[in-house]
Amino acid sequence: MINVLLSGVCGKMGKNVVACLDNDKDAKIVCGVDIADEYCSFPVYHSFDDVTSIPDVIIDFSNVVVLDKLLKFAISNKVPAVLAVTGYDEKQIATIKKASKLIPIFFTANMSLGVNLLCSLVKKAAAVLADDFDIEIIEKQHNQKLDSPSGTAIMLANSVNDIFNDRFTYEYDRHSKRAKRTQSEIGIHSVRGGTIVGEHDVIFAGRDEVITLSHSATSKEVFAIGAIKAAKFIFDKEPGLYDMNDILNLK
Repeated sequence: MINVLLSGVCGKMGKNVVACLDNDKDAKIVCGVDIADEYCSFPVYHSFDDVTSIPDVIIDFSNVVVLDKLLKFAISNKVPAVLAVTGYDEKQIATIKKASKLIPIFFTANMSLGVNLLCSLVKKAAAVLADDFDIEIIEKQHNQKLDSPSGTAIMLANSVNDIFNDRFTYEYDRHSKRAKRTQSEIGIHSVRGGTIVGEHDVIFAGRDEVITLSHSATSKEVFAIGAIKAAKFIFDKEPGLYDMNDILNLK
């Protein structure tokens, strides 16, 4: 049985993870970290500084501000970590990469298996179409999401740029400049409204034809399931930086 520490246990995603692990035969939550005071059937600490029990793996669905204390705890106790938070800045990402030399870290912009498969399909499509097709990304999220564009939209754009040596620039806001679209850009557009869980469309627009690759999540449970898969995958791995491609064997 894999013992899990769940960071952000009282949040929406945390509660989804709790529900998904309720009857799991391979993993269970032994403690949580959260600033909220909600009843749980296991100990919940307000900070990683207060945690007294050592888990087999950490799943983090909290906030980017928790990163430093989480990594300090994980490194000190040699605990693998699944980082499921979005919105890290470049400095924090560099910190994550540095920490992965000491402990196993699972880090991806989206925990959905389907989104990560979509990235692989986008790469294949771009390799064939990019010279003759314009690439645009539209992402839709609920009205409470803080970061824009979504980490997933950036991940999809990066999946194209990775195979073209960063030849594309990202255009986030067309109204600010009056100019024709160039072939060396990827347009990224954000929609925020209602309770949309997450929708992403990658559009390849060519001469007289359009190809669209899409993913739509209808509940947050898909991200919880992905994080649990990641935890089961990483808990016995060597130090390093892992992502969903390692699970899906897409590398």
